[in-house]
Amino acid sequence: MKLKSLVLIILLLSISFGFAQVQHKDVLFTVADEPVYVSEFLRVYNKNLNLVQDESQKDIEEYLKLFVNYKLKLKEAKAQGLHKKSTYQRELGTYKKQLAKNYMTDADVNDALVREAYEHMTKDINANHILVRVAHDANPEDTLAAYNRIEDLRLRVLNDGFETTRKQVHNGETVFGEELGWFSAFKMVYEFEKAAYQTSVGEISQPFRTGFGYHIIKVLDKRKARGERTVKHIMIRPKENDTVFDAEKRIREIHKKIQQGEEFEALAKEFSDDKNSAPRGGLLKAFSSGQLSVPEFEDIAFGLQNEGDISKPVKTEFGWHIIKLVNAKPIGAFEEIKPELEQKVKRDSRSKLIEKALISKLKEKYDIADKIPDLSYFVSILNEDFYQRTWKLPEDFKGDVPLLKIGDKQLTNADFADMLLSQQKRIIGKKSFDKIVIDAYTSFLNSNLKQYQEENLENENEDYAHILSEYRDGLLLFDLMESTIWEAAKADSIEVEKFYVKNKENYVLPVRVYAEVASSNSKKVIKKVAKLMEKNMAAEDIKALVNTNGEINVIFTTDTMDVSHQALPKTFEMEKGVSKVYKHNNGFIVANVSEVLPKKQKPYEDVKGLVMSDYQTYKEDIWLEELKNKYKVVINNDALKRVKADVK
Repeated sequence: MKLKSLVLIILLLSISFGFAQVQHKDVLFTVADEPVYVSEFLRVYNKNLNLVQDESQKDIEEYLKLFVNYKLKLKEAKAQGLHKKSTYQRELGTYKKQLAKNYMTDADVNDALVREAYEHMTKDINANHILVRVAHDANPEDTLAAYNRIEDLRLRVLNDGFETTRKQVHNGETVFGEELGWFSAFKMVYEFEKAAYQTSVGEISQPFRTGFGYHIIKVLDKRKARGERTVKHIMIRPKENDTVFDAEKRIREIHKKIQQGEEFEALAKEFSDDKNSAPRGGLLKAFSSGQLSVPEFEDIAFGLQNEGDISKPVKTEFGWHIIKLVNAKPIGAFEEIKPELEQKVKRDSRSKLIEKALISKLKEKYDIADKIPDLSYFVSILNEDFYQRTWKLPEDFKGDVPLLKIGDKQLTNADFADMLLSQQKRIIGKKSFDKIVIDAYTSFLNSNLKQYQEENLENENEDYAHILSEYRDGLLLFDLMESTIWEAAKADSIEVEKFYVKNKENYVLPVRVYAEVASSNSKKVIKKVAKLMEKNMAAEDIKALVNTNGEINVIFTTDTMDVSHQALPKTFEMEKGVSKVYKHNNGFIVANVSEVLPKKQKPYEDVKGLVMSDYQTYKEDIWLEELKNKYKVVINNDALKRVKADVK
């Protein structure tokens, strides 16, 4: 599935670039006389430009080879009829529906909500509230009673104080008086968040309603949001079943070396157990408050004030850390975090406002009147069976009567009747027949407006059409590769094993050593350590002699290593005994090698997965040559020259 994800992600990420000179309607090449246009090639090339890691693939001719191979595979997929498979059609339909949601929105309302969310994100709020519970679909009498209750409580708060009243009225069932602590945008339902941000510090809000009931809020404090931190860290992880290794002792030794002036980054490269960040001197990706879900780490990171500040050792569930502040950044600029905010807004209760605006926009677009048509016929055919969920249409039901037209789609009484029949399954309480029919019609109209736009979106929106087309092709490509290469290779175990035997030199363990490596920023110290190693002195005894007066002058690492190990320089000579002194990571090392493990062939079972992957690549190369012979490819060299000139 990893390759499928890569194929689809590359196809779906969209970056737009303009090219003025080349004619986009030019045919760049043909596959079995089927044209592929310059416009498609440039669009795909440019949106993938920053994604390819191989610089050679940014070359137009190299990328053209990839694109031709891609089109050959698609030609074969269609020849095999893979686009007609029910599983393919089902998965494409699901994606199409998901993608359409991104284009079915009111841009103005969406932008306003996104900007408001950004403003909220820049501040944290500390507040308490009182809630009178009432269901969102409660009858008018219960709703009015809850509203009157919250109004009375607000008056009581103004006389007796918020905290006194909050504690007294809380019963955990119908009335809740709660301390909320600090929160920011998207942490509460939208109506609650909006009311909190609109209320000044020390003030009490007017009553407002959410899906939970009626609230009043007292805002205790507001502060600037903590923003984002970029840090480096050194992590020492406790070793299971190792009674000798002491992670805390190790981290404190490293911390002492930092205090003595040794470079944080060099120590991280050499000793940190976080193998992802160690090669980068311990550098982690930037994070905001709450993002790491490691409170101890975050509190220390956000507590560092100045760039370059280094923490004392801190313990988390992952081990011991020393943290260095690289950058303290406030909330990102609006344009920088806008895409993330847009996604959050769509998932949030704010989306109801966007939905309302969209429906209004679609009504105008498809010329749908706001006035509800005469629905008295439907009211007349409802009866008490509806409340029992057993209602059926009368035998003389007038189903073919036109009811609503959206664009060129005519909806009839029968279509609306289907909505009514399905809604009786969800009926709660005893609404009047008039209200049941009006509510059903509203749902009917809204869902059909959105459905009609979705069905026509590919004709109405070029960007949507491109992305859907590319996903459609990407899905086909995955199915083809799975059936032709991946599954076939898995089934052909004898050939895979033969491939391993033929290419054994690609599957070997390099020369390794079992060694104690001493590290110090002082060449004088490391030379002294080398002499003590020559005398077969144990590492702990050497440390006792060298690390004096509370200073950590040398640290030892013991492990089985090859030349890629972080403790060894790339030029290390893999020989038994005490090595020469090497300069490494702004310091010096010497190693006592007790055993040299020779280059060793990896058994087939140990590298079966890697061999399978290599074999699949080998099979794909052969298969592509077959496709080139099956489907003639003709390149339009004149169009290619113009593409090259424009890209440059």
